[in-house]
Amino acid sequence: MSATPASVEVDGRRLRLSNLDKVLYPAAGFTKAQVIDYYRRISPVAVPHLTDRPLTVVRFPNGVAESSFFTKNAPSHRPDWTMVATLPSPGSTKDRSTIDYLVATDRPTLMWLANLAALELHTPMWRISTGLPDLVVADLDPGPPATVVDCARVAELLREVLPAPLCVKTSGSKGLQVYGRVTDGRTSMQVRADMRTLANQLQRDHPDLVVANMRKDLRGGRVLLDWSQNNPAKTTVSVYSLRGRERPTVSTPVSWDEVRAARRPEDLTFTADDVLRRVDEHGDLFATLLGTPDGQDGSA
Repeated sequence: MSATPASVEVDGRRLRLSNLDKVLYPAAGFTKAQVIDYYRRISPVAVPHLTDRPLTVVRFPNGVAESSFFTKNAPSHRPDWTMVATLPSPGSTKDRSTIDYLVATDRPTLMWLANLAALELHTPMWRISTGLPDLVVADLDPGPPATVVDCARVAELLREVLPAPLCVKTSGSKGLQVYGRVTDGRTSMQVRADMRTLANQLQRDHPDLVVANMRKDLRGGRVLLDWSQNNPAKTTVSVYSLRGRERPTVSTPVSWDEVRAARRPEDLTFTADDVLRRVDEHGDLFATLLGTPDGQDGSA
């Protein structure tokens, strides 16, 4: 992709791309053009995991070395072909009763967001069409000196007690996230309560490895099993999203064999280029979690 400003047509949509030579990851020399190209190329596997979910993005207009901000409300200057869902916003800090959420349903939407330097894409565990969760997540966050390798050991414990199918991905930052399906009609708060019970049980069984309490002073050398991410008001970084770290790391699906074999943090760290190669080789390792809104398995 050229580093000069351009007006391009993508899947029948016209996009105006600007400041393509701006470096968004200074330590890696990774430009906005490369960010846009990553989201263009990853969209076939990323979009199915974003569809039917309200999107929160983290924008880095001046790159990852400068300030960033979360945004839930779809920009007023959005193209008229983008999809928006107006949803209740109880307890909004800005005293709004509803929020107009963007819904990423196609490649042009991802590329348009990338042009806004919206590097990170975050979604909840529930679908817009049902208001119910179809996913459960165990968010594993290591407390130094613990690392993602310790998270891998906790992920293996979760695999023994959670029902299949289960998928695991890196957070693209420090930890891992284990995902499963919810098909029994539980509410988000019921799923949250069940995951809290499981986290407390693992803490009792493995006190030197797992902590379920959110207090930061308890995490040193252990892995926080964050059950609270199943709260309907919370979001988790979406699979295949870039992260606003020093390098263009990605929240990357990994195989259980890779989890079992991990011995160094580098074994579970992947950049945008790595992920594109992995998808070419392995396809979508999160595809088993895709289904229709009513929770029945559909074609991935």
